Amino acid sequence: MDTTESGAAPPTLGVGMVGYAFMGAAHSQGWRTAGRAFDLPLRPVLAAVAGRDPDAVRAAARRHGWAAAETDWRALIARDDVQLVDVCTPGDSHAEIAVAALEAGKHVLCEKPLANSVAEAETMAAAAAAAAARGQIAMVGFNYRRVPALSYARQLVADGRLGELRHVRVTYLQDWLVDRGFPLTWRLEREHAGSGALGDLGAHAVDLAQYLVGEPLVGVSALTETFVRKRPLLAGAAAGGLAGGAGSEAYGQVTVDDAALFTGRLASGALASFEATRMAAGRKNALRLELNGEKGSLAFDLERLNELSFHDHTEPAVSAGFRRILVTEPDHPYLEGWWPPGHGLGYEHTFAHQARDLVLAIASGTAPAPSFADGLQVQRVLAAVEDSARNNAVYTPVPAPVLTSLPTPLPAPASS
Repeated sequence: MDTTESGAAPPTLGVGMVGYAFMGAAHSQGWRTAGRAFDLPLRPVLAAVAGRDPDAVRAAARRHGWAAAETDWRALIARDDVQLVDVCTPGDSHAEIAVAALEAGKHVLCEKPLANSVAEAETMAAAAAAAAARGQIAMVGFNYRRVPALSYARQLVADGRLGELRHVRVTYLQDWLVDRGFPLTWRLEREHAGSGALGDLGAHAVDLAQYLVGEPLVGVSALTETFVRKRPLLAGAAAGGLAGGAGSEAYGQVTVDDAALFTGRLASGALASFEATRMAAGRKNALRLELNGEKGSLAFDLERLNELSFHDHTEPAVSAGFRRILVTEPDHPYLEGWWPPGHGLGYEHTFAHQARDLVLAIASGTAPAPSFADGLQVQRVLAAVEDSARNNAVYTPVPAPVLTSLPTPLPAPASS
């Protein structure tokens, strides 16, 4: 909506985004859509996007609706028409950009995982805490929290429908690295990505587990593996360098994991298991989870993201069983902004919901979720997983959360 009930246009919120590839495109879609689907107290305006390649960033600005393009992220932060900085770059630059934006008085949205190390995440969380005292908001982009079915699952857990939790299982399976000829990109280099499937997919799994149950992981036992240790360089592959074989100069070293498998214990004593891999042939974006409690169970599959499976174990055994809940009703989380019941949503809508929640937090001056402290907690879990894997799967404690917002508040419906 373009006007409030009084007929006056809401104040604008100038957004500047750093990075314009896959996540940049998804975030752009979210910023374009949020103010049209929901009645927001601030109107997001796509002020400027930044990237190093002048031609590419200008093309991205035209394609995604940004009013201006910058080739220096510092220039973007300095713009008077930018009040919020959205960080969509590889993890090695998250800390520098986010801290600079906060110190410049801007609100910040940063893609997950928050950083490439616990030390960087601690610096970012401290900067966010200092900025919060000045009225600034800093949020991490764990967009899967904004899938309506998962937000509703959180409601069921918070309402006690599952009772005491016993088990949490999360798997996140993709197959885009199965081919040994897939080239060496930044996601396969530790200096840029921090980790491999663990940080790319496992971060989502850890955040969702902690979000759904409302408590942190306190320890893990892990294995990781890199199945393909050398891959063709992008330049070498383009020049036909593959013919030289794995020992030729056209290949580079993979320095991150291809897969991570770990178990964990939650603060309540519930047990958790996780699997993250980009080597599961035939699985495109298979994020699946199941929670088992004394009173019931629930299950979710991202490839059927409008559905939730729920079992009420308090019902008579003769009629009890898992039932399919189609999460498209107006009373379900976020659905008041969309279509009639039965008309499903998709991946892109999670970014509109993310933008909506961040705008509402900024307008009301309330703490965002997930916060940078929540991002730091996930980073500590990922670090414990790597420590455990280096030490033959020995059980490794996770430091207790500091300033975390767990348990996370549930999303409130926007006013219609």
